[in-house]
Amino acid sequence: MSKSGDILTIDRRRFVQGLAGLGASAAVGLRSAPALAVTGPAEPSSLRGNRFKLSLDRITVNKTGLPSWANAINGSVPGPILHWKEGDVVTLDVTNNLPVTTGVHWHGIILPNPMDGVPGLEFPGIQPGETFTYRFPVIQSGTYWYHSHMGYQEQKGAYGVLIIEPAGEPMIRADRDYPIVLSDWMDGDPLVVANNVKQNPDYYNYRRRTLGTFISDAKQSGLSATINERLSWGEMRMDPSGLAEPTGALYTYLINGAPPAANWTALFKLGERVRLRFINASAITYYDIRIPGLTMEVVHVHGNDVRPVQVDELRIGVAETYDVIVEPKENRAYTIFAQDYERSGYARGTLAPRAGMVAAIPDMDPRPMRSMADMGMHMMPKEVGASKPDGTRIGGIMGMMAKTVPTAERVGEQPMHPNTPDNPAISVEVQSNAKMVSDRLGLPGDGLNLLNRRVLTLAELRSIHPGVDPRPPGREILLHLTGNMNRFIWGFDGKKYSEVGPIDVKLGERFRLRFINDTMMSHPIHLHGMWMELENGGGEHRPYLHTINVKPAEDVSLLVTPLATGQWPLHCHVLYHFEAGMFRTLRVLPA
Repeated sequence: MSKSGDILTIDRRRFVQGLAGLGASAAVGLRSAPALAVTGPAEPSSLRGNRFKLSLDRITVNKTGLPSWANAINGSVPGPILHWKEGDVVTLDVTNNLPVTTGVHWHGIILPNPMDGVPGLEFPGIQPGETFTYRFPVIQSGTYWYHSHMGYQEQKGAYGVLIIEPAGEPMIRADRDYPIVLSDWMDGDPLVVANNVKQNPDYYNYRRRTLGTFISDAKQSGLSATINERLSWGEMRMDPSGLAEPTGALYTYLINGAPPAANWTALFKLGERVRLRFINASAITYYDIRIPGLTMEVVHVHGNDVRPVQVDELRIGVAETYDVIVEPKENRAYTIFAQDYERSGYARGTLAPRAGMVAAIPDMDPRPMRSMADMGMHMMPKEVGASKPDGTRIGGIMGMMAKTVPTAERVGEQPMHPNTPDNPAISVEVQSNAKMVSDRLGLPGDGLNLLNRRVLTLAELRSIHPGVDPRPPGREILLHLTGNMNRFIWGFDGKKYSEVGPIDVKLGERFRLRFINDTMMSHPIHLHGMWMELENGGGEHRPYLHTINVKPAEDVSLLVTPLATGQWPLHCHVLYHFEAGMFRTLRVLPA
């Protein structure tokens, strides 16, 4: 291949995949090159009513410029947008044309246990060639999604948008309404990826620290501090640069099935209120979303209306949904920019008055790096960790030297808990315990804490309506999120799913679910079949969630009232963590 051909290959990959290091001016240049166009994805259909026929098929798609196999639903990736109506009884005939067992899970939906769609838990799964009929009443409204809950099928395209219209008048008024489903696409086989990270957890981390960064850190922070910091990470056998695995080195990030080069576009007219329903259907990727030039008003979270919060940016964890209202004041294009929180790539779309318009793509923000403070190992009172841009790569070690963040720079308070209760013993399945855990709901998260933008925090969320169960909890169920990064083992309390039984609760019981994260990774913990009410200081206006993002060294609690009997999954929604063992069940027994 010629030299010019090599350059084209690299640039094309960058543009198609939206990789880091591609600035606005470069992006505009690449957009004008017709040779960089990719095949447009099949647009998902939009289905309405109360009876649906869905089929899962193995097809060929082109998301990256190369053909690859996918698990499509009704012939597209994502699958069709399903529109239900609160108060209806829906019937869904799902036919499995895949060569393996499948099961479709209705994420965030309150329903009878056998309809939840998790093979092996009061549902046998759908065998190849079979049709299974789901039928249940719809007792809620809002923005949700659905996906395969079998193996790695979701990673290869088996997911779609679910929108439920309210039975009465909608509380949110908008002139336009667009679902925006984010995902991380890979051409290869997810089983190969799982094997790679099992053999080497840093397999896709191409930005680890080097001798050069050691020399740079020593110059800025001193040789002793730098050596101590390196020794601390070495004792834990972790790497502070490993926030996510895999990264944009493998993935192409999609908006509604379209890569950055395809420029998926939503239209508006000047003066209209536009509702954007963000859904993170990724296997492992968190996104930081912003639309330069527009304020986003967060109005709806996890299918529930919340008091409006105006922000410039929000982080959406895996499996979460956030609805925002935007009101463009200029007759021009705006970029919908969703960078991954490891800053290795982005998804991109456009909001414009007419098709074909583009706006500049912003530069990626600096990538965050974990510190001892982030890990709960060395924390000064009310200190934040690696996200502080203190000019070093050491971050938390500066906290040990009493360089805490000034109050004016702090985004939120972090009440400290000096001891973590009932720590699991260090073992092959528990690589470390967080020595100091804290309430981090007032912090936006790594890389966002000290930006000059308004960034949504979980502490700001208030439900519109007071909670329906005012009872205090009768007991607390504490679970430590644990793992061994080197062996890619994940679990709760040092146990994989295969090593421990269900947690028993009773129908209608009011209990507190508490999580402490002892790992260096963030984990989006999803509970099936019931709501979790986040204890964030909102009193009776606690937000109702189906998934809670738990940051490293974070101590977070939620109130739960089971609504139906059966075994309900409780698991990390990072697909590779879930499959590696971070999965339990709540067994809801009759009262």
